[in-house]
Amino acid sequence: MSTARHAARQTFASLRIRNFRVYILAQLVSISGTWMQSVAQAWLVLRLSDSGVALGLVVGLQFLPTLCFGPVGGLVADRFSKRHVLFATQTAGGLLGLALGILVVTDTVRLWQVFVLAAGLGFVNLFDNPARQSFVLEMVGRESLPNAVSLNTVMVNASRVVGPAIGGLVITFWGLGACFFVNAASYVAVIIGLAMMRRAELLPTEPVARARGQIRDGFRYVWATPRLRTVLVAVAVVGIFAYNFSVTLALFAERTFHGGAGTYSLLTSCMGFGAVMGGLLVAHRSRPTARLLQVTGLIFGGLLVAVAFAPALGLAAGLILLMGGASMAFLATANATLQLTADPAMRGRVMSLYAMAFLGTTPIGAPLVGWIAHTTNPRMALLAGGLATLAAAVYLLVRLAPTIGPKPASEAETAREVAAEAEAVGEVERLGTQAK
Repeated sequence: MSTARHAARQTFASLRIRNFRVYILAQLVSISGTWMQSVAQAWLVLRLSDSGVALGLVVGLQFLPTLCFGPVGGLVADRFSKRHVLFATQTAGGLLGLALGILVVTDTVRLWQVFVLAAGLGFVNLFDNPARQSFVLEMVGRESLPNAVSLNTVMVNASRVVGPAIGGLVITFWGLGACFFVNAASYVAVIIGLAMMRRAELLPTEPVARARGQIRDGFRYVWATPRLRTVLVAVAVVGIFAYNFSVTLALFAERTFHGGAGTYSLLTSCMGFGAVMGGLLVAHRSRPTARLLQVTGLIFGGLLVAVAFAPALGLAAGLILLMGGASMAFLATANATLQLTADPAMRGRVMSLYAMAFLGTTPIGAPLVGWIAHTTNPRMALLAGGLATLAAAVYLLVRLAPTIGPKPASEAETAREVAAEAEAVGEVERLGTQAK
């Protein structure tokens, strides 16, 4: 029993930090609302256009700003207080949801308006993603960061399961417009959570002074830091070829197993529950390692290949459950590795490049895997994703091998390790008065 309690305390360690506890509860409400809006928006677009192309365009518009202007959002996160940036982005996101809800309930909504508001939300996320991801470190410190990132991943995927389910009920009983209003209200939870935080317990990074060429400096810094460059390249490959499950699983359910919405719901639910379990498993570990990143990448790629060849729906669902866990373990480890490796002054720009690699590649990857599935079949699209993920894992295995062992690969890396350890010691001392 004591062993189980110890394991639970280790798994949920970062929740003992009050600011992070307030933040993650508020995010659970907000992201559930976002998933509700995603369901409602998809139905709205299909009602207005009856076009899968239009639906794909709306999804692409929400990620296109991150693909085109990602480093700009990261630079804003580095220059300004991340908490203040989040106040602004959450307010803007809530107003966009409110506007769409008003258009729907007044029966004045047009397809082009949905496109404009989707692009607007994409620009909000351009600034929100790097600020939100790098703000986690300011709440919990370096020692608790891996655990906090993993629990944040669990929260996102729990919302992915809960949000659409609630959204379906809201649409059934109160209509599409109600979903948009509920989503708009959910942003208020984050604003209240940010206001409730104890500012004295935050560990803010010193804002970067305005200067010329800072976006270019971010690219140069990543390119000159082998560990950052390697992880981002691997995440980009996985983002383009593998992480387009809204396309591949939908086609897999419909064309391979000749199912309907219920079959697709089964597969996505398995993916979501698996992701929650994978996030909890990684949260139990104290720190990310190169070996963990490599192994989870290999397992994720291998399970994608296995799903591609699954002969029966039940077996496919079971494999997708495991695949969801491996995918979240890989992404959470990559996220924590980048944040712990990055210089504090560059962390926002580094995380904006992570958002570009993972989310911003959606407008490229979704049409590509859709084309593969259309010209061959959905199994081949999943197989392509699996092989690409295995290739990315092998790339990590080769490029990150020197970082496993007692010595870093170069003098520059040695200096970075010493600086990181010094920063960790300083932050642990500052955290000494917190309940840990």
